[in-house]
Amino acid sequence: MQCMDLNAIRKRLSPSKPTDPASINASRIAARKLGCNGTIILRTFAALLIVLPVFVTLSIVYRSPHPDRGSPFAEARVLGDKSLPLSTSQSLGSVNGSMQLIELPRGNLLGGLLAPGFDEKSCLSRYQSALYRKPSPYMPSSYLLSKLRKYEEMHKHCGPHTKSYNEALRQLKSGHTSAPTDCQYIVWISFSGLGNRILTLASAFLYALLTNRILLVDPGTDMTDLFCEPFPEMSWFLPSDFPLKKQFNEFNQKSPQCHGYMLKNSLLKSSVKTVPSYLYVHLVHDYDDYDKLFFCEEDQNLLEKVPWLILKTDNYFVPSLFLIPSFEQELSRLFPEKIDLFHHLGRYLLHPTNQVWGLITRYYDSYLAKADETIGIQIRTFDTGKGPFQHVKNQILACILQERLLPEINKQDSYFASSKNPKSKAVLTTSLNSGYYEMLRDMYWEYPTITGEVIAIFQPSHEEFQQSEKKIHNRKAWAEMYLLSLTDKLVTSAWSTFGYVAQGLGGLKPWILYKSENKTTPNPPCARAMSMEPCFHAPPFWDCKAKKGIDTGVLVPHVRHCEDISWGLKLVSGHDEF
Repeated sequence: MQCMDLNAIRKRLSPSKPTDPASINASRIAARKLGCNGTIILRTFAALLIVLPVFVTLSIVYRSPHPDRGSPFAEARVLGDKSLPLSTSQSLGSVNGSMQLIELPRGNLLGGLLAPGFDEKSCLSRYQSALYRKPSPYMPSSYLLSKLRKYEEMHKHCGPHTKSYNEALRQLKSGHTSAPTDCQYIVWISFSGLGNRILTLASAFLYALLTNRILLVDPGTDMTDLFCEPFPEMSWFLPSDFPLKKQFNEFNQKSPQCHGYMLKNSLLKSSVKTVPSYLYVHLVHDYDDYDKLFFCEEDQNLLEKVPWLILKTDNYFVPSLFLIPSFEQELSRLFPEKIDLFHHLGRYLLHPTNQVWGLITRYYDSYLAKADETIGIQIRTFDTGKGPFQHVKNQILACILQERLLPEINKQDSYFASSKNPKSKAVLTTSLNSGYYEMLRDMYWEYPTITGEVIAIFQPSHEEFQQSEKKIHNRKAWAEMYLLSLTDKLVTSAWSTFGYVAQGLGGLKPWILYKSENKTTPNPPCARAMSMEPCFHAPPFWDCKAKKGIDTGVLVPHVRHCEDISWGLKLVSGHDEF
């Protein structure tokens, strides 16, 4: 809509200024002849000329549509009858391929979680995400906010190519630690699928917060293509000339500098005064009992002396950090609720790049924005053979109907007289296979619902098999995780880190589709999760003090076994979630 030129309106309605002296004198003479009545008429006329433009302006403003109406961002701006803050600024946003000015919430970004001062155009998702999400009911603690601001200052002081970084790098190259360094580091190696990488990044950052280390991220093949920089004024990406970078793919449990290997061969002791300049920490799913000693207090006391830790993991190891006594008090201050840990750290660290954000917003605006309710169904199967599988189809239907996530269909009557404005539900399905989407789409197309609701089924992609090495595949995967996190209700698949990411970012406690055995439909087909926290798939079962095996899922109220993996660990609230 083009804005009208109010100055032009005022010029047309206001009297022109006389410039001819003769005209001025003629007007004065005419006024005298009119006498008192003429003076009143002229004054009234002058008053009308002043007031009339005001009325015209107001009529234009109130007659025009509200600027939010018709905008794809408008419906996302007020969700659940909760308006965003009135204080706003303008920023460039992409709508239908063109750049437009949109309103962005200012002030406390995500409750103060995000720091101001970034170039908004370089990472649109950092500020525009609030336009697509309902306000989170989980507020970060003031202590967490303070800790994040302090970390940002430390990262700025110790980040790549700073004086402190260069000094620590000299010690690393020398092979030994001559004196304590100004800054210590944990280097995260890009490893495994995208869902695993996202969860391990959050784990590594939490460990950095707890141990006052700087997190540096191996860019791998696509990390810079997927994620914006999270920290102001300093990159978190490891420089390409880092001296150990060529060894990242070769590091394993038998590497000479591997923490577990050195313990196993008595090459590393806390009593020794000299410590190596770096250690490789192996927390991959195949790690052994010596590697798992990382989660013992005694080993943490040793590791805190080592300037550089090189970490490779495919596990969300956060729950076991809560079982280390020296971290317990700090973690309780940072995350009093426990169950919102990944929700906060994920939204703080992980912002889609503009390329990925375009995939997200275009899809959301096209298919999800206008629905009364959105439901995400994330489907991941581990059965051998080519899907779709009938037992999985049966499981999905049983779950969504028994849990009343979607209405049943009316097969007796092909036409159902609904109201003029029926309630609409948009269902976003994600799967490597299109068969499950097609089943739901055909079902709700061919038959009406018994409630009269209109159900629309969508699926952004079906890649057939995981292709973690391809950039466009991972862009789509990241976009789909994010889209799932924007839904109102969520169904996820057991064992899937893809679903863990979506539920955590969205602050959603999902329904979990149980893993099927022997190609049969589980009974019950699904269950509600205890919390939105991801599951640690391969935790240690070791009592560090007693030096014996123990069930680590019963030691504290807020660390329990997972619903989808009986031996896994996850964070719960400790009182009403279990």
